[in-house]
Amino acid sequence: MIVDWLDDNYHFGEAAQVIKTDDTSFLQGGVLDSLGFVQLVLFLEKTLKLKINRKELSPKNFDSMNKILAYITSHPAYTGPR
Repeated sequence: MIVDWLDDNYHFGEAAQVIKTDDTSFLQGGVLDSLGFVQLVLFLEKTLKLKINRKELSPKNFDSMNKILAYITSHPAYTGPR
């Protein structure tokens, strides 16, 4: 879902090549800039029907696929697979 969003909004079909591993840093790897993070969070909130606390919007929680997955699956309102 995130790779598809990145393909549609930033990398035009090349996101899988830009994200080498699930631990690739979105900032250091050039996957997203700060505005991209905000847009990604808005997408995740809308798609997953979650409210993400703006204080938690940091590279610690959103700088790689694994960090996003860990954050989302630990979110109290998340109802999907864990």
